[in-house]
Amino acid sequence: MQFCANKLDKKDFFGKSDPFMVFYRSNEDGTFTICHKTEVVKNTLNPVWQPFTIPVRALCNGDYDRTIKVEVYDWDRDGSHDFIGDFTTSYRELARGQSQFNVYEVINTKKKMKKKKYVNSGTVTLLSFSVESEFTFLDYIKGGTQINFTVAIDFTASNGNPSQSTSLHYMNPYQLNAYAMALKAVGEIIQDYDSDKMFPALGFGAKLPPDGRVSHEFPLNGNMENPYCNGIEGILEAYHQSLKTVQLYGPTNFAPIVNHVARYAAAVQDGSQYFVLLIITDGVISDMAQTKEAIVNAAKLPMSIIIVGVGQAEFDAMVELDGDDIRVSSRGKLAERDIVQFVPFRDYMDRTGNHVLSMARLAKDVLAEIPDQFISYMKSRGIKPNPAPPPYTPPGHTHHHTQI
Repeated sequence: MQFCANKLDKKDFFGKSDPFMVFYRSNEDGTFTICHKTEVVKNTLNPVWQPFTIPVRALCNGDYDRTIKVEVYDWDRDGSHDFIGDFTTSYRELARGQSQFNVYEVINTKKKMKKKKYVNSGTVTLLSFSVESEFTFLDYIKGGTQINFTVAIDFTASNGNPSQSTSLHYMNPYQLNAYAMALKAVGEIIQDYDSDKMFPALGFGAKLPPDGRVSHEFPLNGNMENPYCNGIEGILEAYHQSLKTVQLYGPTNFAPIVNHVARYAAAVQDGSQYFVLLIITDGVISDMAQTKEAIVNAAKLPMSIIIVGVGQAEFDAMVELDGDDIRVSSRGKLAERDIVQFVPFRDYMDRTGNHVLSMARLAKDVLAEIPDQFISYMKSRGIKPNPAPPPYTPPGHTHHHTQI
């Protein structure tokens, strides 16, 4: 909405006012709750206020005929703002848009009672009004958008020799290591949004048989043509197998994996698919500049990146990639949106060894930003969700009964 006013009362000694408006929602019990304040426009009786956006719930609790009260004040430095007058309207009236119906007389009741000739204390005019539907993450999921989940696991030598119990990749027959735990915690929730449950699982930073070449994007199941694993169990199985065949090496390069998923995301930008890459790593990134470049490019695509840091390393670089405080940039280009969520695994291991609760907390925090990142992509591209198909009724359960 945007408003302007005309010929407001002079309140200041020098013959001008500094007007602002306060909007109130009326409640069921007849009280009023403030829901919006405009900025102050200095030194004028004919202000034009900036357009503003407000949720319909906040304005009238979704009730189109409920009273909306608007008070007009003259701002004073000492906080004793002078009341100029007020008027009431409703969502239904405002929705008519700019018209003669949306010019309001600002009335100061006290003044009106005192002065016989009082007409008003000015008028307020609605300049524009528009309504946008906000869609939720689930609106898109119900409309058929698929979430594609890819896992990437760090096979660099800093993880320690997998056959030793100090290694982050140690295969303890009795309990999952940190990599497997993080993978399971996040994967088991994300898999519910992916209908085929086939997930590409990749490794990086290892020497591969037979010739010992170093790879930063190899399939855990050994099949370059088809890196898909069946369900979270399938990924864990492939992860265990590859630990037996590859040699942990280095360096820790993220860019190849990010670009790998980005290539797939770039191919479907119509909103039918969204890609989530889970990177589980023990630490310091070797290709920071290339990774930033990859993230800035990926921010234009339907994808999000989750990084779970395992072990005791310093994760400063990861925090930098998580654009919560400062948006990631590369060569002077800022990422269009924040697509990275970083969490240190150690913050979630509770000392009592109750892994179920700590893994639920981990999954919650890791996945907390995905819906917003997803929505920000869809919104920036103007993609609306498809209508949800009608609910499924099993065959033979029709609802008309034959009259006998």
